[in-house]
Amino acid sequence: MRESQMDASGRSGVVSQRFGHSDDQIRLMAKIARMYHERGLRQSQIADELHVSQPRVSRLLKRAQEIGIVRTTVALPAGVHTDLEEALERAYGLQEVVVVDAGGSDADLNPALGAATAVYLETTLTGGDTVGISSWSATLLAAVEAMRSSRSSVVDSVVQVVGGVGDPRVQMQATRLIGRFAAATGAEPVFMPTPGMLGSASARDTLMADPAVAEVVTLWPRLTMVLVGIGSLEPSPLLRESGNAMAEADQTLLREAGAVGDICLRFFDAEGEPVRSAVDARVIGIDPEQLREIPRRVGVAGGERKHSAIRAALLGGWVNVLVTDREEAERLLADAPDANLGNGSGSLNP
Repeated sequence: MRESQMDASGRSGVVSQRFGHSDDQIRLMAKIARMYHERGLRQSQIADELHVSQPRVSRLLKRAQEIGIVRTTVALPAGVHTDLEEALERAYGLQEVVVVDAGGSDADLNPALGAATAVYLETTLTGGDTVGISSWSATLLAAVEAMRSSRSSVVDSVVQVVGGVGDPRVQMQATRLIGRFAAATGAEPVFMPTPGMLGSASARDTLMADPAVAEVVTLWPRLTMVLVGIGSLEPSPLLRESGNAMAEADQTLLREAGAVGDICLRFFDAEGEPVRSAVDARVIGIDPEQLREIPRRVGVAGGERKHSAIRAALLGGWVNVLVTDREEAERLLADAPDANLGNGSGSLNP
């Protein structure tokens, strides 16, 4: 909401000396500005009432703003946090940040993040995209459930970027995630018919050579956007139920290697650098380098439990668009790298 503030009273002499206008010109400028901004009169009405030309009214209004008689401010409505979003974009070099108000529990957080993500997708998907999507994220499930169906196709294909076969009950949720997104956007769904993690590297290599799997993999370099959740090292309840959760020994191995979080079962440390381990060789999913080459990488996550993982994902360039809650946004800003505070270079993430 724009608010115009008048600042002419008692300042005409100072303004006229500084900007070379006579007191009479300053008074006329202020009078026209008050008529336009405070009384809501049109320029033509002001011209008729003051017996001056409309072009002169227009020029004086513009000049009133230039010399500070009129100052325009923006009053943010409750629940809108564009100032915080812009600060995060500068601090971490992000393309875009969406910040929403949400409660402290996951029960409140996921629906709020899901609704905000749905609006973001409905607004920015306008046609021609090939979208990758991860399988195990409660926030992404909430997002696709909240999406309204487009009247025309706005996405060419939606491609699964990490295996999702596990417990049959939860496998249905992964299928619903891809299917619901496809239905809402008019995309052709492409599923990955494998588990996300296998018991050995050799088993993984065998499945990757399967023609059905190889066909999906060939689509990953064509992705223009990817939609992912950001996981902490401790697996979510959904991942545990899926049958894709790692054994405790694997978690210990990753923890000792410095892992703090993952995207698509690809783990990274506190600075966002990939953690290479034996676990990595058992994952059926897009690799970190390929993922970070996708032009638009949308991460949806929030809450204090995931703070270290979210911050690391931003530092490492795993995502360049973030949907998160206000409290987490404030934590991220407080922990932003000092070298990037206040600049808009966007040097961290392409």
